[in-house]
This record gives sequence, structure tokens and C-alpha cells, in this order.
Amino acid sequence: MNSEPTEIDEEEEMEVPEQICIDLHGVSSARQLHELLRKELQFPLWYGHNWDAFWDAIRGLVPLPKRITFIGWANLVEALPEDSRKLRELFDKYSEKYGCYASDYCEVIYL
Repeated sequence: MNSEPTEIDEEEEMEVPEQICIDLHGVSSARQLHELLRKELQFPLWYGHNWDAFWDAIRGLVPLPKRITFIGWANLVEALPEDSRKLRELFDKYSEKYGCYASDYCEVIYL
């Protein structure tokens, strides 16, 4: 019997929490950041761990919770200034493009 974790069946509907908190303390590399985002936002195992893949994922690959709170944002800005800028830029772009649709609205908080 295979005890390896498996991907969620594409036919299976994911349960999306109403809100999530993502703790950024201790994130010190882009790879760590993308892996944390993959796990917390329920991206598939084959997620590409780059900003193009992130954009593709949030705009339709997986549903987003209504609220995402990032804890330790200042730590991320200090450790990974370009990646933190890009992350915020993509969530701002998402909000601008899809925020007018109530079902797709996602509030992002940076603490």
C-alpha cells in the first residue's frame, strides 16, 4: 500500500476556509515563501513556485478564502523585498480585476 501523500482529485471539490492567517516569520527564501503559499492556499503539488504560476493559481486554479491575513509582513519585506513587493502587487491586481465580483472578493491584510 502506498502511504505517500497524493494530490486532491481534480474532480473533488476543495473546501475553502472563510479566512486564513499565513505566518511569514522565518521565511527567508523565495522557495520557502512559495511552498508556504502553496500549502496555505491549497495549490496543487505541481504548483510552479514562481510568480507566473502564483498568478495563474489565484485567478482561477483554486478558490481563495474571503480574507487572507499575512502575519510578519515586515519580516518578509526585510528578508525578501522583491518577493514581498510582487506578492502584494499580484493580490492588488487580483482585487482590481476580480474584486467587483462578490463571489471572488478576497480581502488581504498585511500585519
